[in-house]
Amino acid sequence: MTSQLARQIKREAQSYLDKDNIFRFVRTLDQSEDEGEQVMVLTELEERPSPGFDRVNQDLIFKAKDRPVPSKCSLRQGTRVKSLDQRDQIAQASLEQRRRKKKQQHLLKKLSATSFNMGALEDAEVGRDLRKPLLHTGVWYRRQGKASGRSSLSRSAKILRGGSVSVLLCVLTVALGPIQFGFSCGYSSPTEEDIMSDLSLSLSQYSIFGSLVNVGGMIGAIMSGQMAEYIGRKGSLMIAAIPNVVGWLAISFAKDSSILYMGRLLGGFGVGVISYVVPVYIAEISPENMRGTIGSVNQLSVTIGTLLAYLFGLFLNWRILAIMGSLPCAILIPGLFFIPESPRWLAKMGLTEEFEASLQVLRGFDTDISLEVNEIKSSVASTSQGARIRFAELKKKEYWFPLMVAIGLLMLRQLSGINGVFFYSTTIFESAGISLSNVATVGLGAIQVLATGVATCLPDKAGRRLLLIVSSSAMTLSLLFVAVAFYMESSASGDSKLYSIMGILSVVGLVAFVVAFSLGMGSIPWLIMSEILPADIKGLAGSMATLANWITTWIITLTANLLLDWSAGGTFTIYAVVAACSVVFVILFVPETKGRTLEEIQSSF
Repeated sequence: MTSQLARQIKREAQSYLDKDNIFRFVRTLDQSEDEGEQVMVLTELEERPSPGFDRVNQDLIFKAKDRPVPSKCSLRQGTRVKSLDQRDQIAQASLEQRRRKKKQQHLLKKLSATSFNMGALEDAEVGRDLRKPLLHTGVWYRRQGKASGRSSLSRSAKILRGGSVSVLLCVLTVALGPIQFGFSCGYSSPTEEDIMSDLSLSLSQYSIFGSLVNVGGMIGAIMSGQMAEYIGRKGSLMIAAIPNVVGWLAISFAKDSSILYMGRLLGGFGVGVISYVVPVYIAEISPENMRGTIGSVNQLSVTIGTLLAYLFGLFLNWRILAIMGSLPCAILIPGLFFIPESPRWLAKMGLTEEFEASLQVLRGFDTDISLEVNEIKSSVASTSQGARIRFAELKKKEYWFPLMVAIGLLMLRQLSGINGVFFYSTTIFESAGISLSNVATVGLGAIQVLATGVATCLPDKAGRRLLLIVSSSAMTLSLLFVAVAFYMESSASGDSKLYSIMGILSVVGLVAFVVAFSLGMGSIPWLIMSEILPADIKGLAGSMATLANWITTWIITLTANLLLDWSAGGTFTIYAVVAACSVVFVILFVPETKGRTLEEIQSSF
């Protein structure tokens, strides 16, 4: 609150009762930068008997929301008290009213979230009522016994008494989506020959089949941000899971290429939505001291899904493998009914009771969540609620800078060639002289899972920024090593000892590249994207960042095979240059988010 506004309120208060108290409250607000203290003062103002206090409270609220202060004429209409008798009557009536316990609790609860509720009211005025949870919010208890301040849990919720347990169960449930994501990426590698043979497809037709997952991913990415804002994180995952199941069943029972293409496109759409919503949901439910570790589960699940596709592809028919591909989302669909909605999304929608109950479930029954509740409410109140952010408004640094960081990391992550290596690993291993290329591909996938699993505990210990620098630097060196090995191999004769040695060294370099990628660039770009995007542009900006990721994925998968045919050494040299650019980008632009709440991170830009 500014001194100018304080003087304005003092002038308005001259004709009212208890003006000395008004002046004291104004001075307190004027000198305080603590929003919690300001809310306490507003609470006391609301309980005062003078008709002038309602006006003071409105002035403060509208000023906090950057709205024009209403007309002052309403203060001059019959509000003056002209006798001490009237003053005493009003004071006595107010005192009796405050003594009523039920009324007092109602006022305290109402005023403790003044800014929060005013924001929700403004949202309603611009059509915010259209944004509702598609699924039940998944809250398993409601607070009871207000006098004692204790809560009671249903029998089904008592096992989730510990906050870390409930967060872990929620993360393991939604992690079925990234497993589906990885399975979709890995499915086309072991099934190529069987599908082409059974359905009489040409190589170009099968290439279209493989690329449609990226096309579907782009469509899902465009819709994912706004979908998650309007119907919630859980509702978006439900909409993503159902087409995934239908798509895999269509692939399994396909008799021609058209059904095969339709199934792949549906699966790609679901994967595109999942790739944005899951990391955002995980970041929003995780405690700040565990967010890095828990957020890395997203990438770990993707690698597990890819490995499962490679492994089962060695033994199962492609139709049975497609049915197996539908299982993660088939399990996810009922699981979504038993986990809470993101508390930050509920707060943004003005669902106060559900928001607090959801957060209590996630943090544990015995945990005091009052501080975190106030932080989230303050963050929601400070955002431009109800306003639609247009592209022209993204030129503000508080918007374009975090969006640039998110898009840059996700694009550099893909342009380093990781998907090209995995999509065409069989071809790469054959070029290196490895006879059992399918087994080698499974081994490479297993190494990625192990390395990603080990790296899950590092973001909250070493920090995001340091891991990104180390990871991209190691990727640069390993890719250069692979490029040199392929250059030297191409210059040696096929039956020479140098040829076989260079083939082995190229495989070693690829393994080092996958391990280096898993340490940081695999999971942290998605984690940082979910952390740094401001709440009021998260839907739009998240869609843009996810779309950029899928476009670069499509470019890499489209060009990798062509580049490998041109020159294996030249291909990995290009990827090494991109990895080196990643090092520079991280050093110059990427902030450290370790140990900071989402509200602190997003307010720093």
